[in-house]
Amino acid sequence: MGKKLVKNEADIRRRMMYPNKYDVLGIVIKNYGQTRMSIKCQDGETRICRVRGKMKKRRWVREGDVVLVSPWEFQSAEKGDIIFRYTYNQASHLRERGYLNIEA
Repeated sequence: MGKKLVKNEADIRRRMMYPNKYDVLGIVIKNYGQTRMSIKCQDGETRICRVRGKMKKRRWVREGDVVLVSPWEFQSAEKGDIIFRYTYNQASHLRERGYLNIEA
């Protein structure tokens, strides 16, 4: 029953995670349920990814969302973990900066 938190553009960019050399950006294609999703990644692979435990029930991931994927050390071409979901404003910011160059 508190006040709604209003976020401005500076606040959005401050809390945003950028991909490092091990992570890859992707777009959710299909939701299979049980926190498993099919994601088209920027490196050309389509991975079956799961929402990591810290994000469960805190951030809802839907089809068409831009996410940050951490591929597993084994089966890295097929599987990975979703570690961050970007909002619409954050995704457009990534496209402007040149980080994201794939479309759903």
